Amino acid sequence: MSYEGNKVEASSTSYTNCQQDQSSDMSEGGGGCWWSCWWQERHTVVLLGFLGITIVYITRINLSIAIVAMVGSTNTTSNLSNTCPAPSDNSSDVVMEGEFDWNEQTQGLILGAFFYGYIPSNFFGGRMVEYLGPRLMFGTGVVGPSVLTLLSPLCASVSSSLFVALRVMEGLIQGVTFPSMHYMMSAWIPPKEKAKFSSMIFCGMQVGTVLANAVGGWLCSTNFLGGWPSAFYLPGIIGVIWGIPWFLLARDRPEYHPRISQKELTYILTHRSFVTGRKTVTIPWRSLGNSVPFWTLMVTCFGYSFGFNTLLTELPTYLSNMMHFDMGSSGLMAALPYLVQTVVSVAWGIGAGFLTTHNKVTINILRKVSTGFALYGSGLALLAMTLVGCDSTLALVFMSLGLGAQGAINSGSVISEQDIAPNLAGTLKGITNSLGSVTGILAPLITGAIINNNQTLTAWRSVFIISAVINFICCTVFMIFGTNKVQPWNEPDKTKIPKYSSEKNEGNGLRI
Repeated sequence: MSYEGNKVEASSTSYTNCQQDQSSDMSEGGGGCWWSCWWQERHTVVLLGFLGITIVYITRINLSIAIVAMVGSTNTTSNLSNTCPAPSDNSSDVVMEGEFDWNEQTQGLILGAFFYGYIPSNFFGGRMVEYLGPRLMFGTGVVGPSVLTLLSPLCASVSSSLFVALRVMEGLIQGVTFPSMHYMMSAWIPPKEKAKFSSMIFCGMQVGTVLANAVGGWLCSTNFLGGWPSAFYLPGIIGVIWGIPWFLLARDRPEYHPRISQKELTYILTHRSFVTGRKTVTIPWRSLGNSVPFWTLMVTCFGYSFGFNTLLTELPTYLSNMMHFDMGSSGLMAALPYLVQTVVSVAWGIGAGFLTTHNKVTINILRKVSTGFALYGSGLALLAMTLVGCDSTLALVFMSLGLGAQGAINSGSVISEQDIAPNLAGTLKGITNSLGSVTGILAPLITGAIINNNQTLTAWRSVFIISAVINFICCTVFMIFGTNKVQPWNEPDKTKIPKYSSEKNEGNGLRI
């Protein structure tokens, strides 16, 4: 039997109805049907992937909440009109003292420094994963920045330049994580399960954001390990520990896994759109340049990333300086919208998985509905933010609605690279994520330029409107031109690709 491309037609009955073959499953190394039917090896990949993405986001954005404590929060707009008055029990001049004297533009540079390294490493990481394998690259992308995170307080204390350099290095190493995970999903997750499992893995972005804001904000308001430094120490330690089960239990592809049951292996291989040869697929640059679906993903990724990174990096500052939440409260309040996003992401993914598995909707419709809900919904919520004035309750409601809507994106355009070119999923995600990551620099720089010495409602309205308009435009492009069809340039010369062999490759490197 050949397992190449989309051409294999095989029933999953023997997999889903394994209760009828318990003794057979036991003999094939499945660990017993009571266990293998409930927990498969791909579930381990999903769980460890989720935890890895969670750690990645904690180490990425803990600075966004810690910087409020590092710099302090001053009422610099007390003499400006069109601002929100500070609570009567707060000082009219200083809300909280900080250790570092960084103005808004300097803070914008520091917050965006991570992405100076993250942008180029996405592309090169996406290509490297197709040579070295997602297990090694994803593990390095999580553990490496965790080690550097432990050094953050020391570097910040020495100089802002050294701190910026450290953040650039973190981004450089961490840029390989998303291309690696997308490539791993192409090998491990059948198409009809991708919406469900993708939402579970990538909701780690929201869970990491919730933990970084809520726990990080609380840590910064205490004296534990010096206050704000603890927001770097704890995630750094956890990230290093995570690497142990990842390197012990994960494998690049199911063919290489020493403990996978034959039933699960057969199920995965007969339902995935993935070339199983040993030669890496050449990047079809000319075809990419002429591919409307590929450029559509580029535009959509930019739009989603701009709105997401604007709120990701600036929400704690907005809540602290405009809504005048204290350090502990601003962290908790900033976490609330991402908690809503987590719930929406998981619930939407489970529902999407049910609909596609039971053939209720096509994958193409699902991708567009999910993307439209995410970007149009968040854009409307951002426009509503311009009307809330100083009502902190309404501000949190609309932020929660906007970021909550974005949770649906994990079943939408975010995984479309795997749809249109599963053999190049790592490379394509590296390219699109590189463009999207540019917004990690643009968003804080643009916001910093708008609100520098101008913390007013009018200035923040401009920030929200810019993000909303970009969301609307980019989402419309995907609605018109987006597709889930595998593109012709996904397939290399099939004459050079050997048939699948039932023998498992002993190595850990990935060669296709």
